Amino acid sequence: MANGQIIRKPIITERSMQLAKTGKFSFIVARGATKVMIKEAATKMFKVDVIGVDTTIQKGKMKRFGSKREERAVPVLKKAVITLKEGQKIDIFDLGV
Repeated sequence: MANGQIIRKPIITERSMQLAKTGKFSFIVARGATKVMIKEAATKMFKVDVIGVDTTIQKGKMKRFGSKREERAVPVLKKAVITLKEGQKIDIFDLGV
């Protein structure tokens, strides 16, 4: 897998922005990605020193959409929280806060 396929997109929420201030950055990652693969991808993509990677899998579920309340499946997501060496940051999380 290429680095762009391992780390899919950042998670930008109020909680993730608070974590970013402490050096922890949240991403949605590929389901088959291991912690070692995520660490290597983050190191290459963002040119930072990764101390640790924590992962979790969010189970998919059925949700109702639209005026007819049709049910659709929400996919299973794998999330990763990457901890960086003190003093380093990832620019995409720097929103001037």
